[in-house]
Amino acid sequence: MREISDALLSALMEDMRAAAGAEILPRFLGVAAEGIRTKTAPDDLVTDADLGAERRLGEAFSGRFPEALLVGEEAVSADPALLARLAHADLAVLIDPVDGTWNFAHGAPLFGMIVAIVSGGETVAGLIHYPVTGDFLAARKGLGAWHIARDSQTRLAVAPPSPVGEMHGFVPLHMFPAEDQPAYARHLLRFARTTTWRCSAYEYRAVATGAMSFSLNAELKPWDHAAGVLIHREAGGYGALLSGEAYRPSMTKGRLLLAPDAGSWEAIAQSLMEG
Repeated sequence: MREISDALLSALMEDMRAAAGAEILPRFLGVAAEGIRTKTAPDDLVTDADLGAERRLGEAFSGRFPEALLVGEEAVSADPALLARLAHADLAVLIDPVDGTWNFAHGAPLFGMIVAIVSGGETVAGLIHYPVTGDFLAARKGLGAWHIARDSQTRLAVAPPSPVGEMHGFVPLHMFPAEDQPAYARHLLRFARTTTWRCSAYEYRAVATGAMSFSLNAELKPWDHAAGVLIHREAGGYGALLSGEAYRPSMTKGRLLLAPDAGSWEAIAQSLMEG
């Protein structure tokens, strides 16, 4: 298993800051129509910021991890076969250059950058950068999860367990198959509040800091989830697919549920699926 030193983690953070400063922030609130394109659906967007940031991060990470498979969201969009190689890679770096592209393109500051280091099929380090505020969430396997600002570091902790009826959580109902949406919509009334922010980077921030109790994800894209699942787990949380199977970065199918602990996970899963 590849170990990520303090120095290497700091270097990766600087790479992310540099890419954000060069490619993302100068384009925020100034994205021209010709700089926004669609991919798989009208609201599945890619911008020049996505492409430029992924290119810069790829160049930086190729130097730091010459032996690694680089799996960027936009690279996979151009060559879907790249994703299949992740399951067999000894070392891989996952890159989401602008997570929350729809928000970014529409002037909403809820977007981030996500990087995960996968060694031997498991995530050993995860970083989420928030370009607008300049801070990070970071975790390494077995070493806890942290909020890192320029002048401070704070250890993260998930929300304490609570009754289902008092829980706030994330459920992107629109991303589930149309035939499943009515049942989920009824079940969501069992919780105090459910919402979606259209941004994994900020949703993982909310569950890893205890601002929200749970999240249910309909799609398993590794650049969206590998880093966040590690951060959430290192903050004390529990996560698994609704089938009960443990999450792996190479997974592309299933519904991922994150909760404060195993007991809360069971209660949430039952509330989502029963009746």
